[in-house]
Amino acid sequence: MLELADRAGVRLPAQEPNALADFMLVRDARNLGEYLQRFETTLSVMQSAEAMERIAFEFVEDVAGEGIRYVEVRFCPALHPGVGSEAALEAAVAGLARGTAATGTRANAIICGLRTLSPTVSLAMAELAVRWCGRGVVAFDLAGNEAGYPASAHVEAFRVARAGGVALTCHAGEGAGSESIRDALDVCSAQRIGHGVRLKEDAELYARVRAGGVPLEMCPTSNVHTRTVPRLESHPLAEYLGAGIPVTLNTDSRLMDRITLVDEYLAVQAKLGLDRDTLVRIARNGFAHAFVEEAERGVMLATFDAAVTVLA
Repeated sequence: MLELADRAGVRLPAQEPNALADFMLVRDARNLGEYLQRFETTLSVMQSAEAMERIAFEFVEDVAGEGIRYVEVRFCPALHPGVGSEAALEAAVAGLARGTAATGTRANAIICGLRTLSPTVSLAMAELAVRWCGRGVVAFDLAGNEAGYPASAHVEAFRVARAGGVALTCHAGEGAGSESIRDALDVCSAQRIGHGVRLKEDAELYARVRAGGVPLEMCPTSNVHTRTVPRLESHPLAEYLGAGIPVTLNTDSRLMDRITLVDEYLAVQAKLGLDRDTLVRIARNGFAHAFVEEAERGVMLATFDAAVTVLA
């Protein structure tokens, strides 16, 4: 970040790596909205194609070093006016592809609309996702502050993305209640739910998600930092998993939460008492519900199962 800021002529809140890392760690937010404010700092150094490609490439390098074999990374190209949405996506996809070539870790992008921006922006992002579908982009998402910003306001973006063959996910049940999840599923036809922490507030919806096998992309550490749950020990991940809901484990924001995926696994093992077989099931869910073609999914699952057998 410091190198990118120097090139862009941007003054960051701290000028020394450790001090900047401490500033970026969000532990004092009172809600999701306050948590998201820190992203203004990262966006300030992400306004050139060069920066976008470098960040994407180094992201793949980092996760490959943690043993991750496949990753879907999401962002909103509309937040990069310095380079333009299309050019920002092109640079990011190029960086992800270069990272895959260098490490062997497969990386795809998910394009986000934002609840707090005009639905016309989400529509433009959905159209962008359709144009790039199969060329490094696999899905459309709606992210951002939930409270007071229903997903249903962006239904046209989801309709366009789905018609264009783009997979759908949606942040819901984090900054707002179970009605946010219902909105994402019933109105927007989301195939996966980002977070979904507050699902259990609605018994009928809980049963429907369970029966339909709707995957929940859960991010426990982030949920503590956004005050969605008071502490990790009270996170419902284990409850949902035990009920048969396919849960995946994710980092949300690696920088703002100072977390890696390995750290997330260690945390839920320690704080939620998950055993080895349960952790293996969570990891397998990530491949089983990835937004990839069935043939690629089969290869990934076979590779995963063989690796687990060797480790047994």
